[in-house]
Amino acid sequence: MPPVQSVLARALRRTPLLGLDVAHRGRVRRLGLKLEQHGPTGSVKDRSAVALLRALHAERPLTPGTVVVESTSGNLGLALARLLPAVDCSFLAVVDLKTPPATSRMLTDSGARTVVVDEPDGRGGYLLSRLRTVRELCERNPGYRWPNQYENPASPDIHRRTTGPEITEQAGPSLGAVYVPVSTGGTLAGIAAHLRRHRPDVDVVAVDVSGSTAVAGDTGRRLIPGIGAGRPSAFLKGPRHYDRVLRVDDVEAIAVCRILAEDTGIALGGSSGCAVRALLTDQDNGHADGRLAVCLAADGGEKYHDTLYSDDWADEQGIVKEVAAAAEQLRCEGLFFDRKHQEH
Repeated sequence: MPPVQSVLARALRRTPLLGLDVAHRGRVRRLGLKLEQHGPTGSVKDRSAVALLRALHAERPLTPGTVVVESTSGNLGLALARLLPAVDCSFLAVVDLKTPPATSRMLTDSGARTVVVDEPDGRGGYLLSRLRTVRELCERNPGYRWPNQYENPASPDIHRRTTGPEITEQAGPSLGAVYVPVSTGGTLAGIAAHLRRHRPDVDVVAVDVSGSTAVAGDTGRRLIPGIGAGRPSAFLKGPRHYDRVLRVDDVEAIAVCRILAEDTGIALGGSSGCAVRALLTDQDNGHADGRLAVCLAADGGEKYHDTLYSDDWADEQGIVKEVAAAAEQLRCEGLFFDRKHQEH
């Protein structure tokens, strides 16, 4: 069995920046999608998982047979489920009823055990209930190890050292703004730390979803996994980490995902749709100076064919007419994505 540090050192992969033109309301803007779906398990959480396990191992070595437990909406769980067997450890994922069926199957197929939380937390989701479950599991099983992606500084640090530098290198001097979806806030905090030091001319935009208090706001219905939370991020400290916050309606984000897939053949996850919708709002509000805007596309859409891209699912959620109306309105406003630039 290879040493833990050797396994983790080989676990990261550089992801591409894909250039598009996006037309909306008579304006055309250059858009870069940082496609984290090209990571080993298909999301930006591959980076976070490596950092969290490094931190756990540095605190106390991960010995064979160790059980690692974590609350996850899906992507971090998939990354941990890939890495832990390689060091002869096992993973216990605390998920909830919003976890996409495809994600649950992938977790099980990878050998992870799951605990499904079915008690809403009263704040539009299940996060607080999942965290309570993790604490209870650790209290009953003192040998369990909890990385705690919600508060561990290793999470933003890996994005300061990898994701942020990749974006600035790939986008080059034309970079004008970066749009980052917020859940734990670690990805945004790390990217912002890099940009504040090396590219202070670049706008950093925090993208949250309606019904979330990850950055600010009131709790309510949330349909998209991987963005938003029922409590404020422990990592984000206002202007230090973002220039402005844009809150996106989840129905509009789903419509954007579907339109982008129609125009380009690229299926993105819902949080990525939120980032692109936020860019369009910013453009409408005059925050467009001709420079390149980059949206962090945290994952791809493959896991969401049965949910975000499914009219049957939308009908079950009572939003099928809303999604169709939002897509029609965006098309009437001239929304179109043109894939004609090269990946970097």
